[in-house]
Amino acid sequence: MSSPTGPASGLPVRMPRPRQPGRHRRPEPLAAPEGAPALVLAVPGPPSAAVRGLAEEIVSIARSELPGLDARIGYLDGDDTEFPTLQSVLAHAAEERTARFEQARAAGLDVKEPDGPVAVVVPLLAGPDGALLRQVRQAVMESRIAAELTDVLGPHPLLAEALHVRLSEAGLARADRARLFTVATAADGIILASVGGEEAVQAAGITGMLLAARLAVPVMAAALDQEGSIASVAEQLRSSGSQQLALAPYLIGPEIDATLIDEAAREAGCAAAEALGPYPAIGKLALAKYTTALGIAPPQPQGVPAR
Repeated sequence: MSSPTGPASGLPVRMPRPRQPGRHRRPEPLAAPEGAPALVLAVPGPPSAAVRGLAEEIVSIARSELPGLDARIGYLDGDDTEFPTLQSVLAHAAEERTARFEQARAAGLDVKEPDGPVAVVVPLLAGPDGALLRQVRQAVMESRIAAELTDVLGPHPLLAEALHVRLSEAGLARADRARLFTVATAADGIILASVGGEEAVQAAGITGMLLAARLAVPVMAAALDQEGSIASVAEQLRSSGSQQLALAPYLIGPEIDATLIDEAAREAGCAAAEALGPYPAIGKLALAKYTTALGIAPPQPQGVPAR
């Protein structure tokens, strides 16, 4: 029996585990530095409730990885009512930083006047898209706010993992190569569909090689925004022996009309997986771009090796 002051005599007492010394000790959790710039996710494409939900889920993942993170969402095609534009989000972040400084000084605190970037802008793009990146840069310039613009999220092993998961969810790939079972609809050739022209196809091809290693099937990148590109790659895969193709969008979602994915799948005569969407890796990669830009980068997110 236990007494109000503790366990009865003779019963073992659970003591807290001592902190592990040396190089095997668990690292202290990283938190956003006080006064750190905001992470502003630049969301392309026409905004909608679904797009907002996707973006909010991605920044929620980033916040969970870095407590204290000031993460915001700016829409390239926003309306400054329901969907704030990237320019207005940057301006608001600058106003808030100035207000915090002035309040602290008015309270008699010895605070340093803020300097450096107000925000780090992370484009919500898996691969390079010249037109959309120009739009992001133009919005940052028009805001007249000191902001740092990062590169796009890919290529990265975590994106290959995300593509694998989306294909397996659609029944187009095995979820785990180590298990001795087959999926009747598993594809033996993958078309990796990107947007952004030839540069985007080349960048997608790097992630495609990682995906091919995971699935042990050929993967070729093609451009959704280049006429005939999807059909041409489908023909190349079939001529090399692939009989059952699948289309994997190398896209997060908002950057393109979803009907184009369906049209491309029909053009290639195959089924398609869903876009990457708010897969956890997307939030982690957005955060990695932010922390690297500020020089406070934790260990880079690592892809799960093919099993």
